[in-house]
Amino acid sequence: MRKRASQMPSGESFSSPFTSSSLLSAILVLGSLGSGLAGDPFAYFDWTVSYLSSSPLGSKQQVIGINGLFPGPILNITTNWNIVINVKNELDEPLLLTWNGIQHRKNSWQDGVLGTNCPIPAGWNWTYQFQVKDQIGSFFYFPSLNFQRAAGGYGGIIINNRDVIPLPFAMPDGDITFFISDWYTKSHKKLRKDLEKGKDLGFPDGILINGFGPYQYDKQLVPDGITYQIINVEPAKTYRIRVHNVGISTSLNFRIQNHNLLLVETEGSYTVQQIYTNMDIHVGQSYSFLVTMDQNASTDYFIFASPSFNSSKFSKAAGVAVLHYSNSQGPALGPLPDPGESDAYVSMNQARSIRWNVSAGAARPNPQGSFRYGDITVTDVYVILNRSPELINGKWRTTLNGISYLPPSTPLKLAQQFNLLGLYKLDFPNRLMNRPAKLDTSLINGTYKGFLEIIFQNNGTNVQSYHLDGYAFFVVGMDFGVWTESSRTTYNKWDGVARSTTQVFPGAWTAILVSLDNAGIWNLRTENLDSWYLGQELYMSVVNPENDTDEFQLPDNTIYCGVLSSFQNDQAQRFKFSSASSTSNGRKTFLMALVAIAFGCFVLSPS
Repeated sequence: MRKRASQMPSGESFSSPFTSSSLLSAILVLGSLGSGLAGDPFAYFDWTVSYLSSSPLGSKQQVIGINGLFPGPILNITTNWNIVINVKNELDEPLLLTWNGIQHRKNSWQDGVLGTNCPIPAGWNWTYQFQVKDQIGSFFYFPSLNFQRAAGGYGGIIINNRDVIPLPFAMPDGDITFFISDWYTKSHKKLRKDLEKGKDLGFPDGILINGFGPYQYDKQLVPDGITYQIINVEPAKTYRIRVHNVGISTSLNFRIQNHNLLLVETEGSYTVQQIYTNMDIHVGQSYSFLVTMDQNASTDYFIFASPSFNSSKFSKAAGVAVLHYSNSQGPALGPLPDPGESDAYVSMNQARSIRWNVSAGAARPNPQGSFRYGDITVTDVYVILNRSPELINGKWRTTLNGISYLPPSTPLKLAQQFNLLGLYKLDFPNRLMNRPAKLDTSLINGTYKGFLEIIFQNNGTNVQSYHLDGYAFFVVGMDFGVWTESSRTTYNKWDGVARSTTQVFPGAWTAILVSLDNAGIWNLRTENLDSWYLGQELYMSVVNPENDTDEFQLPDNTIYCGVLSSFQNDQAQRFKFSSASSTSNGRKTFLMALVAIAFGCFVLSPS
């Protein structure tokens, strides 16, 4: 017998992620995140990260869930809100959550990667406190350590426009989120051991949509008993559909049978509105589309995610969910529509067609295009080359410019804070050096308020995705072959889209420009988990030479590790909220919390 899991669009049904006990607990965390955040609303969340038992592809396996959910809860928030999330780690290994695309303005302490934070030990908790300053759009979070994203632990982030900033399209009738991912039946622990032994992960065992396996469109490929996702919609309504590739290493093509996808936003930037029948979404990328339910509903319709390349060699089941109109006259019928054989050239042309909507306002009233990035003089240039895994000091490692990142036991941000010498160097090379590959802790020394050009050169055979924390960068060019100085003549200097994750096709290059106006230490990584786990990442230090007092200081609840371990008190408050700094509005905020409980409102807005 087939199993199904239905989901109503958020525009049609609402259920709070809070319980009364978590709301009462949230009140205990009341506090100011800093004087710079006063006046903007606060939202409080209490999350427990733990293992769950699930059978997405038919066989029972261990996944990582949050508050008993896989995928985890969606953060539905608004520009400039202050977010307080207490995270309890009930895994059997250390944990950090990172917030893909959230810029943490002047607050890299909350970034949730090893360069900025000590891990949350098993059985401990830690409270993240950050503001989504001047941002809108579609993002996601995930665990950043130990290949854990391969087991789940991810969820969506929706940052809504403030009421004073109109959307550049009509208000949708609902909002639906899709998480698409390649999936292995091996545990994340076994997968990482395979990588350490130099083994390739090979083709995934299947593709998941929202943590569910595929609809049984083919009995030879899809066994009985797999739970699949059903999305319930109303005819003639228009829905905003947000799609995140939260997988390990596979670029995925997303489409909805007989429906067009009107692209409107990607990773916090409104785009020129263009219609696509499908979209290649690479690892770590996020898009949102408007989809109108304009079909006759003679049957249900397939929602489909499959490998963008080599799909003919992919013998496993594709990811398939079902779109169900309320007036549907029958079930979706197989076989699946033939997506056609895509290739890197077709995919690159699609990527080039995505443009920034320069006339739309986003987090601020002024048009996005008022920042004329094409007129700014570049101050530094880095050409970053990735290489396939190789043996370095007897271990399989991957490199960027011949360096495989070696994380010190003390996070870089803590080492900088306490002026600890010798733990890292500000000497990451701007080109591949003529020397053997090595392990090192080498950072880019970013110039505060400089304008950085980075060219990613991919000489490998797979698409690589690169992500930069703390910033949105402009994707100005991509092409096949080797980048040269003359390649700049092809750059888009006007409406290249601003985003935080970009793809680099095999045998090709991608160029980005980024304005270094956000002080802190920021992670630059490949989002492909296999390459990231083996060392393809680095950090960039951006320091304001004027000692900008607006940059957030060391949090009161910092966890210490490495050479600073002696600073760490024995946390008797395990499974309680970590300490938060005090606020002069504490009593007023507490009373507002009680009012919020009474009226079902879970956002606190101190005046």
